[in-house]
Amino acid sequence: MAQLFSLGHSRTPMQRTSNITFGDNVRLLSTPETEALGVAGQIGVVYGETTPSVTGVTVIGQLAGDYALNVHFDGRKDTLWFAPQLLEFIDHGAGAEIRLDGVPKKWTRGAGGEWVESSLKKPWWRFW
Repeated sequence: MAQLFSLGHSRTPMQRTSNITFGDNVRLLSTPETEALGVAGQIGVVYGETTPSVTGVTVIGQLAGDYALNVHFDGRKDTLWFAPQLLEFIDHGAGAEIRLDGVPKKWTRGAGGEWVESSLKKPWWRFW
Protein backbone atom coordinates (compact mmCIF):
# COMPACT_ATOMS: atom_id res chain seq x y z
CA MET A 1 0.00 0.00 0.00
CA ALA A 2 1.28 3.48 -0.84
CA GLN A 3 2.23 5.67 2.08
CA LEU A 4 0.10 8.78 2.55
CA PHE A 5 1.50 12.14 3.50
CA SER A 6 -0.34 15.10 4.92
CA LEU A 7 -0.54 18.21 2.73
CA GLY A 8 2.24 20.64 3.48
CA HIS A 9 4.04 18.17 5.72
CA SER A 10 5.66 15.70 3.33
CA ARG A 11 7.90 14.32 6.08
CA THR A 12 5.01 13.35 8.36
CA PRO A 13 3.32 10.09 7.30
CA MET A 14 -0.43 9.95 7.85
CA GLN A 15 -1.55 7.00 9.94
CA ARG A 16 -4.20 5.40 7.75
CA THR A 17 -6.14 2.80 9.72
CA SER A 18 -8.56 1.62 7.03
CA ASN A 19 -8.74 0.95 3.30
CA ILE A 20 -11.47 3.54 2.80
CA THR A 21 -10.30 6.35 0.51
CA PHE A 22 -11.45 9.43 -1.41
CA GLY A 23 -14.59 8.77 -3.47
CA ASP A 24 -15.71 5.66 -1.59
CA ASN A 25 -19.33 5.27 -0.49
CA VAL A 26 -19.59 4.55 3.23
CA ARG A 27 -22.26 3.94 5.86
CA LEU A 28 -21.97 5.51 9.31
CA LEU A 29 -22.10 3.04 12.15
CA SER A 30 -24.54 3.65 14.96
CA THR A 31 -22.85 5.17 18.02
CA PRO A 32 -24.05 7.78 20.51
CA GLU A 33 -22.07 10.44 18.57
CA THR A 34 -23.42 9.54 15.12
CA GLU A 35 -26.98 9.22 16.46
CA ALA A 36 -26.74 12.65 18.12
CA LEU A 37 -25.71 14.16 14.76
CA GLY A 38 -28.46 12.30 12.91
CA VAL A 39 -26.04 10.46 10.61
CA ALA A 40 -26.14 6.95 12.11
CA GLY A 41 -26.89 4.47 9.32
CA GLN A 42 -26.69 7.15 6.62
CA ILE A 43 -24.68 6.67 3.44
CA GLY A 44 -22.17 9.31 2.38
CA VAL A 45 -19.18 9.85 0.12
CA VAL A 46 -15.60 10.30 1.35
CA TYR A 47 -14.50 13.77 0.23
CA GLY A 48 -11.12 13.91 1.94
CA GLU A 49 -8.62 12.69 4.50
CA THR A 50 -6.40 14.54 6.94
CA THR A 51 -4.04 14.46 9.88
CA PRO A 52 -6.11 16.12 12.65
CA SER A 53 -3.05 17.10 14.71
CA VAL A 54 -1.87 19.24 11.78
CA THR A 55 -5.16 20.64 10.46
CA GLY A 56 -7.01 21.03 13.77
CA VAL A 57 -10.31 19.66 12.45
CA THR A 58 -12.91 18.42 14.93
CA VAL A 59 -13.24 14.65 14.61
CA ILE A 60 -16.31 12.63 15.52
CA GLY A 61 -15.35 9.42 17.31
CA GLN A 62 -12.24 8.29 19.16
CA LEU A 63 -9.15 8.34 16.95
CA ALA A 64 -6.95 5.24 16.98
CA GLY A 65 -4.27 7.16 15.02
CA ASP A 66 -3.72 10.64 13.62
CA TYR A 67 -5.99 10.13 10.61
CA ALA A 68 -9.60 11.15 9.88
CA LEU A 69 -11.96 11.02 6.89
CA ASN A 70 -14.31 13.74 5.66
CA VAL A 71 -17.74 12.45 4.64
CA HIS A 72 -20.37 14.36 2.65
CA PHE A 73 -24.07 13.49 2.92
CA ASP A 74 -26.71 14.48 0.36
CA GLY A 75 -29.09 17.01 1.84
CA ARG A 76 -26.52 18.46 4.27
CA LYS A 77 -24.55 21.61 3.65
CA ASP A 78 -21.78 20.66 6.06
CA THR A 79 -19.36 17.79 5.82
CA LEU A 80 -18.06 16.06 8.87
CA TRP A 81 -14.74 14.47 9.89
CA PHE A 82 -14.91 10.95 11.32
CA ALA A 83 -12.62 8.43 12.95
CA PRO A 84 -12.21 5.64 10.35
CA GLN A 85 -13.64 2.92 12.61
CA LEU A 86 -17.05 4.65 12.46
CA LEU A 87 -17.28 4.07 8.71
CA GLU A 88 -18.42 0.92 6.93
CA PHE A 89 -17.20 0.50 3.35
CA ILE A 90 -20.02 0.08 0.80
CA ASP A 91 -18.31 0.44 -2.60
CA HIS A 92 -15.85 2.54 -4.58
CA GLY A 93 -18.53 4.69 -6.22
CA ALA A 94 -17.92 3.33 -9.72
CA GLY A 95 -18.88 5.82 -12.41
CA ALA A 96 -18.19 8.92 -10.31
CA GLU A 97 -16.44 11.63 -12.32
CA ILE A 98 -14.04 14.40 -11.42
CA ARG A 99 -13.53 17.40 -13.71
CA LEU A 100 -11.44 20.49 -13.07
CA ASP A 101 -12.17 23.87 -14.61
CA GLY A 102 -9.66 24.65 -17.32
CA VAL A 103 -8.36 21.07 -17.54
CA PRO A 104 -9.46 19.21 -20.68
CA LYS A 105 -9.59 15.85 -18.88
CA LYS A 106 -11.86 13.89 -16.61
CA TRP A 107 -11.26 11.07 -14.16
CA THR A 108 -13.83 8.28 -13.81
CA ARG A 109 -13.91 5.87 -10.86
CA GLY A 110 -13.69 2.18 -11.71
CA ALA A 111 -15.37 -0.62 -9.74
CA GLY A 112 -11.99 -1.60 -8.27
CA GLY A 113 -11.36 1.90 -6.90
CA GLU A 114 -8.97 3.11 -9.61
CA TRP A 115 -9.37 6.53 -11.28
CA VAL A 116 -9.29 6.30 -15.10
CA GLU A 117 -8.11 9.47 -16.85
CA SER A 118 -9.57 10.43 -20.23
CA SER A 119 -9.29 13.46 -22.48
CA LEU A 120 -12.20 15.80 -23.15
CA LYS A 121 -10.51 17.27 -26.21
CA LYS A 122 -11.89 16.34 -29.58
CA PRO A 123 -9.30 14.80 -31.87
CA TRP A 124 -7.85 17.34 -34.31
CA TRP A 125 -9.53 15.55 -37.20
CA ARG A 126 -13.05 15.62 -35.72
CA PHE A 127 -15.06 18.61 -36.91
CA TRP A 128 -18.46 17.86 -35.39
